[in-house]
Amino acid sequence: MNIFRTKPVEQSIADADEPGRKLKRSLSTWDLMIMGVAVAVGAGIFSVGAKAAANFAGPAVTISFVVAAITCALAIMCYAEFATAIPVAGSAYVFTYATMGEVLAWIIGWNLILELFTAAAVIAKYWGIYLSTVFGLMGVDLPPSIPLGGVELYWGAFLIVAIFTVLLVLGTKLSARVGNIFTLIKIGVVLFVIVVGFTYVKFSNYTPFVPASEPTGGSGVADVMKQSFFGFLTGAAPAQYGTLGVFAGAALVFFAFIGFDVVATSAEEVKNPQKTLPRGIFGGLALVTLLYILVSLALTGMVSYTQLAEVKNPTLTTAFEAVGNTDAAKVIAFGSLIGLTTVIMVLLMGLARVVLAMSRDGLLPRALSKTSDKHATPARLQIICGAAVAVVAGVTKVDLLEEMINIGTLSAFVMVSLGILVLRKKRPDLKPSFRVPFGKVLPWVSAILCLYLMTNLAVETWLFFAIWLVVGIIIYFSYGQRHSRLNEKFAAAKASIDNKPGDEDTFTKV
Repeated sequence: MNIFRTKPVEQSIADADEPGRKLKRSLSTWDLMIMGVAVAVGAGIFSVGAKAAANFAGPAVTISFVVAAITCALAIMCYAEFATAIPVAGSAYVFTYATMGEVLAWIIGWNLILELFTAAAVIAKYWGIYLSTVFGLMGVDLPPSIPLGGVELYWGAFLIVAIFTVLLVLGTKLSARVGNIFTLIKIGVVLFVIVVGFTYVKFSNYTPFVPASEPTGGSGVADVMKQSFFGFLTGAAPAQYGTLGVFAGAALVFFAFIGFDVVATSAEEVKNPQKTLPRGIFGGLALVTLLYILVSLALTGMVSYTQLAEVKNPTLTTAFEAVGNTDAAKVIAFGSLIGLTTVIMVLLMGLARVVLAMSRDGLLPRALSKTSDKHATPARLQIICGAAVAVVAGVTKVDLLEEMINIGTLSAFVMVSLGILVLRKKRPDLKPSFRVPFGKVLPWVSAILCLYLMTNLAVETWLFFAIWLVVGIIIYFSYGQRHSRLNEKFAAAKASIDNKPGDEDTFTKV
């Protein structure tokens, strides 16, 4: 049993053209760029930055965004090199399969499912809540949930997931067009927030820019569980702010950049991926980073971070209410609703593409990878993913697992960053149209930064993550390893060549 067998690049590309399981190439550079902005500029721009400023970094949350952006940019460079060398669906899962072996590819694919499924469910739930908020601002009482059979049913999650599941079944290009319209609207809302916010800026609110570290005032189990894993490992007492607070803030706001690895999952549906993918991904990342920095500067300049810290769940609305501009709160609520809408669409698409890639390889049931003859989309799989997300978002407290999204993403980033080094060594003959500059340096820096941000997530997040990994490993050895198509080919070839010395290695080379 060789669980570290790798899948040849040529085989991955050939599998993408398998009749009945292939996707249509219809996305342009503009579509990819807007897709990145669509999934990144969500409610996070209106809430995550405020939380990070209030509880971790103070005005230095701007630095937190810069650190997160640099980390994301380095990792995305590695994604772009991989995607132009292996332009198929599956993103980090496919890249890891080609370089580090099946079991690690399974783990990364399993983590991507965690990231995309949890993110889609959490955001779908929030969408319903924001929808009620928007109606409330218009004087209409629309409860976000209704009692049903002893549970609180968040009906809005079912509504929005159902709408975009139907759109994604009908075609990726159609979904992209709808997403483009919503994305342009929310960019306009963000620009409004920036322009209006800067009219209230007081430079005194930027002082101290990096607040001195403060103990959280507790040492019980609850405080330790909420403490960063890095602080726990180093024996530091639970605290907030200071230099470590800036990095803890970066780990939190990293949530705002998760969309760009999702864009890479669409590689199989991109026209001329060798040129389109790098341009689309980096164009979107540059725009998003600029918007985040401007929003964070406006936010912390409008009100002191200590005022934000007095609110349980601070948002941009908190800042505008503090300066007496309640009208802006209505615009922000509308922008949050629009922002969440496109995020859900891209996450649902990415989730289906990762599962599709894993099922093509037999690690998950092969029936899941069938695509529609009419629309060339994984219709059956998209419906299954949509239904699962809707149920979890509608009836569970999935929002308690928000940080699981970040740890799933960062773990994938680490493997992709290291995988580039392995790919270059194993397959020097491949000539991707984009290569990460400065040789081995940036991939190593990317892996180290991502790993460090992972350690800045809470102890409880790591415990949940460990449980998720154990479940995934059990599924792999009980199902995936035995049904793997690579395993079947390996076994068949081994039997046909009568175990000749040296031939076995043929099936483990990239």
